[in-house]
Amino acid sequence: MLSVEMDMVQYDCPYIDTTRDHEVSFLAKQWDFYPDERELETRIMVSGADREALDCGLEALSAHDNMASYRLLRRKGDMALIRSRIAETNAMNVIRDNSGYITGPFRIRDGSEIWHVGFDTERIAEGTLSELERNNDYTVRSRESVDLEDYYDLLQNIDSAKRLVDGCRELSDVERATLERAVEGGYFDTPRDATLSSLADEFDVSKMAISKNLRRGQRKILDRVTTAMNEVTE
Repeated sequence: MLSVEMDMVQYDCPYIDTTRDHEVSFLAKQWDFYPDERELETRIMVSGADREALDCGLEALSAHDNMASYRLLRRKGDMALIRSRIAETNAMNVIRDNSGYITGPFRIRDGSEIWHVGFDTERIAEGTLSELERNNDYTVRSRESVDLEDYYDLLQNIDSAKRLVDGCRELSDVERATLERAVEGGYFDTPRDATLSSLADEFDVSKMAISKNLRRGQRKILDRVTTAMNEVTE
C-alpha cells in the first residue's frame, strides 16, 4: 500500500470555502457516500476562534450552494458537532473512480484541508494525482510505502495508540506545560541541565509545586504507556 498525505485545495467544497471567510476549522474521520444522489454525508466537528466566529461559520456553511443538508447535533461554547451532506466534490470523485481510499481524518482550516489517501499500487497513485491536478490544487506532504507487516501492526495496535492520546488529553494545562519545559530544558537528561529550582523559577512557583506537577503528569502518562506496552506485547 502507498500512503499519501496531501494539502488539498478544492474549489467546490463548502467546508473549505467557509474556512476562507470565517475563523473556523473542521475535523472529520467518517464519511458515507450515497451513489444515487452522488452525495457525501459526514458528522464533522467545527471549532471557532470564539462563539461569534462559530455562529458566523455555521450560518455560512448551512447556506452554501453545495450543501445538500445540514443539522446541528451538539454545541458547547466555540465547538459544535454537525451532520451534513454535500454534493460529491471533484477531488473525491477522482479518488473514488481510481480506487483510492481515505486512511485518516480530514482537517480543514485556512482554505485547505489535509487528506490521507491510500493506493494499492504506485501506478494507480501516479494516475490519480495527475488527474487531480486538472481541477484542484494540492501539495504532497509525505508519501510512503507501507508493507503488509507494518499495515497489520498499525491496525492491531490502533486501540493502544488511542489510549496514549487519551492520556495526553488527561493532562491539565499546568501539567502539560511543566512536562514540556522539563523535557526541553533537559531535566530528564544525564547530567541534568534543568533542576526543580530552575523550573520553579521559570513558572514562578515553589519547588514543591513543580515537583507535584511533574509527578502527576508523569503518573498519568506512564499509566497509559505501561498499559499500551502490555497490550503490544500480548
